[in-house]
Amino acid sequence: MILAASTHFLITVRTSPSHSHTKKSYRLHSHTTTLGKSNQISDSKSTSIIINDKSRTCECFNLYKELVPYDKAWDWQKQIVKEKKALIEKNQDCQDTLIILQHHPVYTLGTGSSEEYLNFDIKDAPYDVYRTERGGEVTYHGPGQLVMYPIINLRNHKMDLHWYLRALEEVVIRVLSSTFSIKASRLEGFTGVWVGDKKVAMVGIRVSQWITYHGLALNVNTDLTPFHSIVPCGIRNRQVGSIKGLLGEFQPSTGCGKASVLHSNDCQLIDITLSSLIKEFSEVFQCEIFHKSIPMSEFEDTTPRRSLTRKLT
Repeated sequence: MILAASTHFLITVRTSPSHSHTKKSYRLHSHTTTLGKSNQISDSKSTSIIINDKSRTCECFNLYKELVPYDKAWDWQKQIVKEKKALIEKNQDCQDTLIILQHHPVYTLGTGSSEEYLNFDIKDAPYDVYRTERGGEVTYHGPGQLVMYPIINLRNHKMDLHWYLRALEEVVIRVLSSTFSIKASRLEGFTGVWVGDKKVAMVGIRVSQWITYHGLALNVNTDLTPFHSIVPCGIRNRQVGSIKGLLGEFQPSTGCGKASVLHSNDCQLIDITLSSLIKEFSEVFQCEIFHKSIPMSEFEDTTPRRSLTRKLT
């Protein structure tokens, strides 16, 4: 496994008129990793998720009711990855970690994303824009979207990135089926989870020395309007959907959806989805979840927006 040196850049750009007298940070983070050859898996329509027999523990930081600044969560992930690498170097075991949260509105790009998929001037972006080291093209994160960041050692699961991507998708597919009676699927040639031609869950990962970070985002009751300002995931002929929107579509025409969730309000829908995500993640990755807390003060941004100029580390 080869890890190239990282280079970091920080560009300060103007905000939209509605956020005058402030500045936003556009972070360019370059990072290259060459991974070993992955085992071949089945195509997207017949993928089998192989479950390990050994049950492991997974610490879960469940901040799903909080709006966590993207850069804070990003830094947190990288710190956990660093700690896990240190344990591995000492031949010590490291348990899996799962972070669940929501973000303030933000656009993120993958390491090789093209800015042609932004339908706005990067210097006058409606929200913060971050270039990260994950795979994939541009996407949007915001309230009403549950984001899961699994930070796990694939040596303890399966050292196969294709397997890992399919496993993340499997978690969402099971959630939609078991909890909402929505039939979701993979779409050949693309990552993520789809219902018809609508993408409801985005997957973008980074793996360093077989430690994963970044992860998946599931639209629950997200305002989809900000997606109109980008070409989501670089796919022009597809739409983006949410669980709330799908439940509204399916109920009148097909009777799909369970009665217990059809009339749930937005907060209840988030709660229901969260519980199902944790359950299905535990089953797919064969781990026992135990919850840990972290004070929200850890994520407070004490730096004035107009002087947000710190360098990446």
